[in-house]
Amino acid sequence: MTVVEDRPVTAEPPPPRRVNPVWALLRNSWRQLTSMRTALILLFLLAVAAVPGSIFPQRSVNRENVAEYFTAHPKLAPALDRFFAFDVYSSPWFAAIYLLLFTSLIGCVLPRLRDHIRALRTVPPEAPKRMDRLPQHAAGLVGPEGPAETAESIARTLRRKWFRTRVRELPDGGWAVSAEKGFLKETGNLIFHIAMLSVLVGVGFGHWYGWHGNRLLVGGDDQGFCNAITQYDDSALGPQLDASDLPNFCMKLTDFEATYQSTGQPKSFNATVAVSQDDGPAEIRSFTVNDPLRLKHANVHLLGQGYAPELKYTDRYGISQTKVVPFLPVDGMLTSEGVAQFADVNIDPKTNNRDEKLQVGFEGVFLPTGDTDGSARSQFPALNNPVLYLTAYRGDLGLDVGIPGSVYALDRDQIDSGALKKLGGDRPYALKQGEKLTLDDGTTLEFVGVREFATLSIRYDPTQFLLLIGSVLGLAGLMLSLAVHRRRVWFRVLPAAGGTAGSSVIEAGGLPRTDYPGFGDEFQTLTADFKARRNEEGTP
Repeated sequence: MTVVEDRPVTAEPPPPRRVNPVWALLRNSWRQLTSMRTALILLFLLAVAAVPGSIFPQRSVNRENVAEYFTAHPKLAPALDRFFAFDVYSSPWFAAIYLLLFTSLIGCVLPRLRDHIRALRTVPPEAPKRMDRLPQHAAGLVGPEGPAETAESIARTLRRKWFRTRVRELPDGGWAVSAEKGFLKETGNLIFHIAMLSVLVGVGFGHWYGWHGNRLLVGGDDQGFCNAITQYDDSALGPQLDASDLPNFCMKLTDFEATYQSTGQPKSFNATVAVSQDDGPAEIRSFTVNDPLRLKHANVHLLGQGYAPELKYTDRYGISQTKVVPFLPVDGMLTSEGVAQFADVNIDPKTNNRDEKLQVGFEGVFLPTGDTDGSARSQFPALNNPVLYLTAYRGDLGLDVGIPGSVYALDRDQIDSGALKKLGGDRPYALKQGEKLTLDDGTTLEFVGVREFATLSIRYDPTQFLLLIGSVLGLAGLMLSLAVHRRRVWFRVLPAAGGTAGSSVIEAGGLPRTDYPGFGDEFQTLTADFKARRNEEGTP
């Protein structure tokens, strides 16, 4: 008979569960994206991506500069434009970095915020058994009272120094005090990242719902403007806005005061305007360079100033036209260049027909303080001796072909082709205020006077206050994270040897949670009172 020995049957472990590779890829990608290292890399990439926006002219800022760049670099500009070099901040690659940084910061902040709240609610840990292994250690300290009273006294002292404390009774009849300090470091770190998120949100919404426009405003009641896209020299609206969303206001430059130092350096600028909002009565308001004019949903910034000569042209039929023509400054002394174009002149009153070959243009330089030696540079930016040097042209100005061009220069193609011919010799005509120039066909140009103009930047950012708060909080959070240091200290209080009543023996230890060179001095300060008592009492 065969005896079969019963043996326990051991169940084999189940095979390891295979992780879905797609889920593993997504999980690992999310972990990498939400790491602090990735956030720092993306922040660096965002700064690098913004560099082309400062190198190349941007369409959202000045379309004329972009057009000039295309003219100057006809082969390079189209290639750069394919990579959004002239629309950097609205390009897909800039938006991708921006959104990835935003996502990374959210993924970094939320888990850390949850952990920080949990840490704030957690009591300080128990004292380690071997405190002599801690970076800071002090043994043989003497307390003047019993263990319970000494432990409570130590806890009160630590609380006054902003430590979070916990007093525990030990099984051997002693007491332990655990204390922790420096949670504001992580609080400041989180505030900094949350502030950065608010700045990113503010920049994004400010781009979507903000707008800006630049306007050269000449003084005088006949030179005002109302807030409309067509009346700006250049402008840009946010993607979520259209022209009907602009606030309703009108403005006229009534006065402009500028003072200068003896060297010609500007000392102060002050613009006075008559502004009416929402079809209300006009108000007289003043503003300066660092103090913008604040309107409802708009801020008006003063960027610069210049001069606009007032010229009166009388054609061969005795009909006069007067134009106020801004001349753009080219140096610090406000030497300015510009043109005056008279296209609708020399019209035969009998036939009412205009001969395009009889259009007249004047190109030249304006000097607010001209020199007696005929120098082409102004000697001072104030209107001490205004002089106007002009070169006259007659012919087709090229204004009727429908091609946009600069209003501050004549069409060079018309001059090169001979359609616009230069009058007089090589030397330009010099005119002082009140003087008159007579051309070869009997027509005249009179230098009537000079008006001042102000260059204004009018803009609205609905998230400006959010950006300010975010910047202030970010700076405060950064200061907290750099100045505060996390550390822990423990005190173990035991009854004195021999059962001496009314005294106790203390052992202390300290551990810095971050790099903190001053922790040793702080620990010595916390234990100094007990060391002094030990020396006084001669306790070993």
